[in-house]
Parts: sequence; structure tokens; C-alpha cells
Amino acid sequence: MLRTMEGIESLVYGIGIAGVAAQAAAGVLDAGRKPFDLFGIVVVALAAALGGGTLRDVLLDRAVFWIADQRYLIGAMAAGLATFALVRLVRLPARLFLLPDALGLALFTVSGTQAALALGASWLVASLMGVITGVFGGIVRDVLCNELPLVFTGELYATASWAGALLLLGLMAHGISPGQAALAGGSLTLALRLCAIRFGWRLPMFKARS
Repeated sequence: MLRTMEGIESLVYGIGIAGVAAQAAAGVLDAGRKPFDLFGIVVVALAAALGGGTLRDVLLDRAVFWIADQRYLIGAMAAGLATFALVRLVRLPARLFLLPDALGLALFTVSGTQAALALGASWLVASLMGVITGVFGGIVRDVLCNELPLVFTGELYATASWAGALLLLGLMAHGISPGQAALAGGSLTLALRLCAIRFGWRLPMFKARS
């Protein structure tokens, strides 16, 4: 049992590091479309990478992850600066940020859900913590970039995150290992998000009758 818990903690940790790196890269690519200097871009990258997990930890009343372990902060800064250097050397499509953003969404959905489970949260709370971890950083990023958040106006975003979180929880409830459940849940989130971008899948918009 102890080895199982250690394995889950290691899995969540690795996914979390990958998630902050992916969202930091997405933050740089998104902020790069604005007239920001290096400091402004780093601020946006850190907000995107750390915002969701910070809100999750505050709601769960646990130590904020990047304060408790500065390797998350270092990873986000390193990924952001590396992306900043890359875009100065290579011309990239304007909407390329959607790809690392989708990857970060999937990774954070998994890590957020499993972090809540580790604290004994119910399946509903754990799934919503996964969604919050996945989407809130992107909301902060878009607000800082003076844009309407993608999660409110674009193709399937939070819905893809919640579907992945629910699949992860359902598989674990049926005895599937945490690693396999995480892979399935993250893959579903990523696939739904990428298909939504490609095919324009979105929820119905509010439209009052005149």
C-alpha cells in the first residue's frame, strides 16, 4: 500500500512538472502576440503555469505547490525563457500556443484530480479540482493579455477537461491502476480539445429571443 501511494505521488509530481512547462510555453506564445517586453511575457507565462494549481491548493487548504517545492517555479521559468528564445529564432504560427495549451490542460486535469483524491476528496470535488487546475491558469493568461478567456468563448475546453477527469475517476473506481487511468483521462482531454480546435466543436452560445 505504501509503495502504491509513493507511486501515485511520483506520478502526480512528474505530470505536474510537465504541465507547468507546457502552460508556461503556451503563455509565452500567447503573450508574444502582444507588445510585451521580456518581464511582461514571463509574468504571463508564470500566471498561466501556476494559476490553476494555486487556486486548487487554496481551495483544498493545502500548501501551494510551487511555494512548497520551488522546482515547479524553476520549471515554469525555464520553459518560458526557452520558448521566448525559440520564437526569436524561428517564425511560428500565431495560434501555435493552442497546442501546448491543450497539452497543459490534459496534464493539469490529471494532476489536479489526483491531488484532490490524495486528500480524500469525493469524486465530484476531485473532478472539479481537475477542471480548475486545468483551466484557471489559462483564464488568468487571457485576462492579462486583454482577451476573452478561451474557456468561456472558444471550442470545448472545460468540458474536455471534465470528461477526462471523470474518465480517470471511473477507471480507478473499477480497479484500473492510477497510471493507466491517468493516461486514459489525459488522452481523452487532449483528444477532445484538439478535435474541438480542428472541427470547431463548442457548447451552445447564449442567445436570447428577440
